Amino acid sequence: LLFIASLNMEEEDIFDIFGDEFEDSRSRKRRRMEDVEEQIITDNESRAKDLLNQLEKAVAEIEEAEEPEIVESEIVEISDETSVIREESKKDENINFEKTFREIPRVQILSIPAVGCIHQVAVPPNHTYVPPKPSSTCKALEFPFPLDSFQEEAIACVEHGQSVLVSAHTSSGKTVVALYAISLAFRERQRVVYTSPIKALSNQKYRELCQKFSDVGLLTGDVTINPSGSCLVMTTEILRSMLYRGSELLREVGWVIFDEIHYMRDKERGVVWEESIILLPDSVRYIFLSATIPNASQFAEWITFLHKQNCHVISTEFRPVPLQHYVYPAGGDGIYLVLGSDGEFLENRFQQAMKTIDKSASLTSTDMRGRKGGVVQTGSTLHKLIRLIMEKNMSPVIVFSFSRKECEVQAMEISSLDLTDSTEKSLIQDVFRNAIALLSEEDRKLPQIESLLPILRNGIGIHHSGLLPIIKEALFATETFSMGLNMPAKTVLFTAVRKFDGKVHRWLSSGEYIQMSGRAGRRGLDLRGVVILMLESSIGADVAKNIIKGEADPLNSEFRLTYNMVLNLFRVEGINPEFMLERSFFQFQKYSTMPALYEKAEKIRMEVENLIVPKENELLEYWNVKKDIEYLQEKMLAYITKPSYIAPFLMPGRLLHIRTQRDVFGWGVLINFRRLYCKVSIKSVVWSEYCLFVCFFFEKLIVQRKNTEVNPEFVVDVLLPVSPASYTGRGDIECLRPAVPGQKAKIESVPILLHCISKISSIRVRYPHDLKNHDSRNSVLNTLTEVKRRFPESEGGIPLLDPIADMNINDEKFIDMHNRVELLKSTIEEMDITEDPLFKDYLEKFEEKQQLLNKWTEANENLRNTRNLMHLDELHRRKRVLRALGYASKQDVITLKGRVACEISVADELLLTEMLFEGIFNELSTEKCASLLSCFVCQEKVESAELSPEFRDLLNSLHKIAKRIAKATLEANLEIDETDYLQSFKPYMMQVVHAWCLGESFFKITGMTTIFEGSIIRCIRRLEELLREMASAARAMGNEDLEAKFNDACSCMKRDIIFAASLYL
Repeated sequence: LLFIASLNMEEEDIFDIFGDEFEDSRSRKRRRMEDVEEQIITDNESRAKDLLNQLEKAVAEIEEAEEPEIVESEIVEISDETSVIREESKKDENINFEKTFREIPRVQILSIPAVGCIHQVAVPPNHTYVPPKPSSTCKALEFPFPLDSFQEEAIACVEHGQSVLVSAHTSSGKTVVALYAISLAFRERQRVVYTSPIKALSNQKYRELCQKFSDVGLLTGDVTINPSGSCLVMTTEILRSMLYRGSELLREVGWVIFDEIHYMRDKERGVVWEESIILLPDSVRYIFLSATIPNASQFAEWITFLHKQNCHVISTEFRPVPLQHYVYPAGGDGIYLVLGSDGEFLENRFQQAMKTIDKSASLTSTDMRGRKGGVVQTGSTLHKLIRLIMEKNMSPVIVFSFSRKECEVQAMEISSLDLTDSTEKSLIQDVFRNAIALLSEEDRKLPQIESLLPILRNGIGIHHSGLLPIIKEALFATETFSMGLNMPAKTVLFTAVRKFDGKVHRWLSSGEYIQMSGRAGRRGLDLRGVVILMLESSIGADVAKNIIKGEADPLNSEFRLTYNMVLNLFRVEGINPEFMLERSFFQFQKYSTMPALYEKAEKIRMEVENLIVPKENELLEYWNVKKDIEYLQEKMLAYITKPSYIAPFLMPGRLLHIRTQRDVFGWGVLINFRRLYCKVSIKSVVWSEYCLFVCFFFEKLIVQRKNTEVNPEFVVDVLLPVSPASYTGRGDIECLRPAVPGQKAKIESVPILLHCISKISSIRVRYPHDLKNHDSRNSVLNTLTEVKRRFPESEGGIPLLDPIADMNINDEKFIDMHNRVELLKSTIEEMDITEDPLFKDYLEKFEEKQQLLNKWTEANENLRNTRNLMHLDELHRRKRVLRALGYASKQDVITLKGRVACEISVADELLLTEMLFEGIFNELSTEKCASLLSCFVCQEKVESAELSPEFRDLLNSLHKIAKRIAKATLEANLEIDETDYLQSFKPYMMQVVHAWCLGESFFKITGMTTIFEGSIIRCIRRLEELLREMASAARAMGNEDLEAKFNDACSCMKRDIIFAASLYL
């Protein structure tokens, strides 16, 4: 086994050559062999063959040899020898670390003197930085306005042909640097590529550049204009595709401009930026435009590491238009300045605003119903605030919401406001009618278009992803608007400070706030920009301060492996998937933490060595017994909290001690408990705090799995002291934190699952019936404080229910554990060390040392993990899947199926390729092909969508092949949930697409579904892109008939409003 592990070869290759010998060996050996991690295939094939010959002989000897009888003395000798080896390996490891951190050359970061900005440069190892000399040639581009200092610094770097990252606030003028680089490339007769994260931004940028330069092209997938232009605007996905295919066009590229590079941290698409940057040649120079990022120099280091060239970082916190930050409390009459232009958080003003909210809430709770018993309508808070903004001459304003429905509802709430004069109304109407003139008569009567004009005439616009692309001219916006579309305003308004990110409701991050609030303030028009947070309920000052005054989000890698990436790298000469892993920003960030981790581990080790604990051996014995007791008590607690035992004692007023995996909340008062029936897996039940949140708000949690049954679960409502800053108006234990010592706690009703109960007291207390009142809840907090005062921890603490005498738990296993705990407690009492007068002092030092040892172990583990190449195990497993399904050989040579899969990047390349080779599309009509493929691009959720039998059969054929891929994935030890995987292919657009391909109007198909009109358009446009890729895949197969079918499907879809040209083009 040691010999096999030392081979620079994959485990599967060993099994292929010596399969018979391994099959005949004992199952124990086979399991051990299967656990051996795959090793990187050696490039030296002749050496591998020699080693394999030696291995064959060694395996034969192992199979023939009898297992020797090992006596106890031999075990001791082996153990001693192992310990010596381990000590020597540790010494070698330390030596290697010393060499890594002190001898290996690293990228240098130099600070360059600059006025009004920060200028740094990353220089390759063993290179001497030579400051650029003033250029003797004429400027490539002159600007009709004075440049800011950061613009001058960046342009000087570009003039001397050096890459630069410009990190500055929104609307600060970063585009000036890009324009200069384009002009310089034109002067030097080089091509330049301008990439952007979204198609809308590409369209806008194309229009802007066409006004300044003559030879500009556009490539977005949807649109191709002048593809041979000297300046090409494209999405990053198009650039990546060109790099994988080795486009000749890229040989002439001198500069690549990455706009909005901070989008690289996007979980879904961020990897595309990394792939493109890694694959670009070293001869290219780069312009990276970004919002403020705190780790800009780290990113520059990575660029220098990849391409062996200087990379400058020009960053500035300067805002051409300074911002003032206000909060608007619900029920208030005005806005409160909480952060001025000087950057100081005004906590007193913030607390005044919170008092206004509390006062308003108190008045509302005491007078919630009108004379007829209905809820009193207090009027629209937003309506009132917009009116205030207009009165104070703070328009135009962008209002950010965090859902599409809220965006539309809020726009309609203020639609009665008239914000324009007659001249402006006439102009708006003319512009709008000119915009929709491209549409057919029927499309102009779409409800979304007809309903928009009246509010547009009043000066109110809407923008969200569900709108028709042609009417996305926004004053009201979801956060997609903050991507970089050029539409600044004087005021930015947030209607909420919490958002649902697809998984949980959470606070708005400071980075998101900075990005969106940066739209406030128009350069040259406004002396200052205004940002307003609208608060419906009170929040902690710390929460508000973190949002408003926090740092920008760092640029962290979201690198992930995809099958498309692996297959494309198989066919690119000179590189492989390991090449991509080693050079990813993810891996670079990991490596960059190694020196700090090493220093941390060394510091802890020194602390451990210097900490002398008296009577350490005796204390260790005591410590081990104590840990055994805690382990048994934890197992006993699992019995105690079983519903059959605990339910009779869940009476109102009972004191319960609450603890989660993360926090200890302490004692609370039970006020209610209820039973939930949840469909869960028979094999395993895992309840997390997040599941609790779902249970509380929807009263049931249904997890669909095979072989399921209905099991009851109990939830107890507990009045629990929590940190005021963590409470958001919802009893979500995942978000709550216990109050820290010295902090005044806030007592709230929190739903708790039984496994979070760590102690059950025999005490019950009285509490007020009306717990909505603030004073009533505080009285419960006072009661808890009094109980803890009467039963101090020094005297045994709050009395508990005895599980045997009081709760009547008579299970044999439980009683056995209980007896063992009592025996261990008596063992502790008999220990001499406990009689030592300095025992507590000794134990405190011993526990301190144990904590340090745990930290040292953790630090070393982190260090070892950091040294390993991340995603390597996943890569090997993905290779297994590709081999099992016939996409690549064992030597990583791509097959025909692999080449076909390389043509597909929009959707699941493996499933689509399998469907192609299974002939699923061969007998289908053009319309049915498009309909089935819509399942791959539909991302919307529809509550009820009944499918006709013919479409259900199509979906079943898809699921059948998807199950086979899921099985191959599981066999390769890759994580996948088959149910989730199947549900990711959404059939909600199948009938809509089928009708569209048959020639139905857009007006009619919108009536077939509840999906937003804009989402329908986005889905069909993505489908058209997928159909083009499927046509390319069919061509790679050599199936001309199928290629023609997919092309026909593209043609029948490309019509009317769905493919109406952008207003920018």
